[in-house]
Amino acid sequence: MGTAPLLRFDQETLSWDGTAVLEGLSFSVARGERLVLLGRSGSGKSTLLNAIRLKLEGARPAPRLALVPQDPGLVPQLSVFHNAWMGLLDDHSSAYGLRVLLRPPSRERARVAPMLERVGLAGLDRRRVASLSGGQKQRTALARALLRGGDALIADEPVSAVDPRQSGDLLDALAARFPTMVLALHDPARALAVGTRIVGLRAGRIVLDRPTAGLDAAELHRLYEI
Repeated sequence: MGTAPLLRFDQETLSWDGTAVLEGLSFSVARGERLVLLGRSGSGKSTLLNAIRLKLEGARPAPRLALVPQDPGLVPQLSVFHNAWMGLLDDHSSAYGLRVLLRPPSRERARVAPMLERVGLAGLDRRRVASLSGGQKQRTALARALLRGGDALIADEPVSAVDPRQSGDLLDALAARFPTMVLALHDPARALAVGTRIVGLRAGRIVLDRPTAGLDAAELHRLYEI
């Protein structure tokens, strides 16, 4: 018998702001997959990604999830260190979280430092997030996810603000950290490099669902044709 999927949709309709976006959806995600969603803006990628997150959060037992939303969800008044450390916030009591906020123990700084170095933010741990560039803010969100770790990563355009020359290395770091990933990307070449399965959406429908092997960038670029 095969391994049960991590999650499954069975003829479900997914909506956004009260409007149906994906109808009659039958779809599953297997453990160990690196699934990449591709498609034009408005095709339903973010809606599907959000539905996957909600389904996993509602599972019993729920897997440990790390999230990289399109809006990084950072606290601009706090430092890079504090924002990255928030990946561990729900692992500790409120009292300990307050202690880290006010006077971070050296052991916590030591836990965060390798993750900041991995995403190219070494030496910026005390910098306020409000002073960062867009790419640095996104790297901070990636460091938060890497520090958290877990069973699965859900990420919506996690390297969109990063220099294209470095985005592949950051995606590799995520792939090495998480056994299962579901990503929404906009770059077919990056999707082929990091993914094991590509799901292409167009106008609220899944029009492609295949393993990465055998696909090429030209075929994926057709998802973006009008």
